[in-house]
Amino acid sequence: MPKISWRQALPLVLAIFFVVGSLINIVAPGSIYEEYLKWGYPPWFHFFTGTMELTAAILLVRKPTRLTGALLGGSVMFAALATVVIRGEYAHAVPPLVAVTLSLVVGWTSARQEE
Repeated sequence: MPKISWRQALPLVLAIFFVVGSLINIVAPGSIYEEYLKWGYPPWFHFFTGTMELTAAILLVRKPTRLTGALLGGSVMFAALATVVIRGEYAHAVPPLVAVTLSLVVGWTSARQEE
């Protein structure tokens, strides 16, 4: 059985997180859709967010595009984090905070491997 290091597994776990997030945002069940509107985003913004998350997931899977995927995914999650913190919804801040942190780790390790 081959050993998989955390440097190999973490980008894939993060990609799975972004795929799940993208599907939730693209489908946008009523509560998600209503939150976007409550936060002041236009009615189509959940599609944009979901598309960016799916793009980040795809980029994270391949080593040559991993840094770009980490930067895109981290940016999307930073925006989500800023949105919930500005709105005072601190309980919603944990998932984007974790995703931003993991995106930074993946980006940092990807950049170091390119050196």
